Amino acid sequence: MRCLRKKMCQVFSLTHRYKRTLQAMAAGIFLIYMTLVLYQNVYGYSSSNSVQEQQYNSLDSAGVTAALASADNVISKRDNGANSEALSVNGAPNGSAHVNMLINSRLRNSKPTRSDYYDPYPHGQQSVTGTPKPPTTELDDLLISVKTTKGYHDTRLEMITKTWYQLAKEQTWFFTDTDDQHYQKLTNGHMVNTNCSQGHFRKALCCKMGKEFEFFLDSAKKWWCHFDDDNYVNVPRLVRLLDEYSPTQDWYLGKPSISSPLEIFLDNTKSSTEVNKKVTFWFATGGAGFCISRALALKMLPIASSGKFVAIGDKIRFPDDVTMGFIIEHTLNVPLTVVDAFHSHLEPMEFIRPETFHDQVSFSYARMKNEWNVVKVDGFDLKTDPKRIYSLHCYLYPFFSICPKTIKRR
Repeated sequence: MRCLRKKMCQVFSLTHRYKRTLQAMAAGIFLIYMTLVLYQNVYGYSSSNSVQEQQYNSLDSAGVTAALASADNVISKRDNGANSEALSVNGAPNGSAHVNMLINSRLRNSKPTRSDYYDPYPHGQQSVTGTPKPPTTELDDLLISVKTTKGYHDTRLEMITKTWYQLAKEQTWFFTDTDDQHYQKLTNGHMVNTNCSQGHFRKALCCKMGKEFEFFLDSAKKWWCHFDDDNYVNVPRLVRLLDEYSPTQDWYLGKPSISSPLEIFLDNTKSSTEVNKKVTFWFATGGAGFCISRALALKMLPIASSGKFVAIGDKIRFPDDVTMGFIIEHTLNVPLTVVDAFHSHLEPMEFIRPETFHDQVSFSYARMKNEWNVVKVDGFDLKTDPKRIYSLHCYLYPFFSICPKTIKRR
C-alpha cells in the first residue's frame, strides 16, 4: 500500500513539473512574440536582396505592380521625413504583402504639391487626421496619348514599350500615321492610325493632336495626358500629381518652353480700321507633355472637335501645342498651370539630379550638334543606351527583367 502511494506521488510530481515546464515555455514564447511585435513597430521588417530578386525576377507582369509599389514606397518615405538612407531607389516595400497591393491604393499615402519644389510643411508640421483624403484620381482614370510617326516605330516606340509603357498598358494609346501590325499586336490594339500626313509640319501635327483630343472625348476618362514619342513618363508620379487636382474643374497642366508669353497677330475681319490684332498667351510645350481635365475638354468640344482643331491651327499658323494653348488660354480664358516636373528636350537634361528622378513626371532626349542632351544616370553603357532611357527606367525600377544585375543590386 505504501509502495502504491509512493508511485502515485511520483506520477503527480512529474505531472506538476511537466505543467510548470509548459507554462515556462509558453511565457518564453509570449515574451519572444512581444519582442518581435515591438521590433516591427519600431523598425519594420526588411527583405534581403535574394528574397527581393525571387519576388521580382519574373517582372513585366506581376513585377510591374512590385516596381510601382517600390517607387511609391520610396516617395512616401521621403515625403514623411524618412532619413536619407531610406531614399535609395532600390528600396523595396516592407513585407511581401506590399508587393501585391494595387498602385491605386498605394498612391494615396502621401501627396505632392502643385510645384514639385514646394514643401507643404515648411516647418516640419504634418497634417493630423484620422481619415485619409479619399482618392479622386486613379491610374485607370487617365488616357495617355503618345504622338508618333512611322519612321520612329522601331526606335522610339521600341524603347517606350519596353520601359514605362509596361506601367500603363491599358491607359496608353499611340497615335501614328500608318498601319503597323507588329506594334498593333505588341500593344494589344492600342495603335491608332490617324490617317494624318507623315512628317513634322503644322498640318500633320495638328491633325494628330485633334485625333487625340476627339479620342479622349469619346472615352470615359477623367484626364487626358499627351506626350511625344521621345518622352519617358514616370507613371506613378503622374497619377500622384493629377490626384492633387479635380477633373471636374478646368485644369491645363504643363510647362512652357519660352520665358515670356507668346505674342501673335490675328487677321481682324470684324473691323476695317484694324489690320491685325495682337494676342498674348502661354502654352504648354508638347515635347514635355501636358494634361487636360475632363471639364476643360468638354468646354473645348464645340471649339476644337470635328476637325476644328486643324482649322484653328491653320488660322493662327502655329503647330499643335501652340494651337492648344491658344484655344485654352485665349479663347476659353483658362490659364496654364505650370508644373516644373514636366521636361522637354529643349532644356538641359543633365541638370536634373538623380535624387529627384522620382519627383519628375516626364523626361526627354535629343541630339544637339555632336552631343546627346540626356539625363546623367549610371546603367547601360553609352553605346547600348545613348539616350539613357533604359538606364533611367532601371534607376527608377531596378527589378525589371531588362535591367542588368549590376543595376538591380546597386
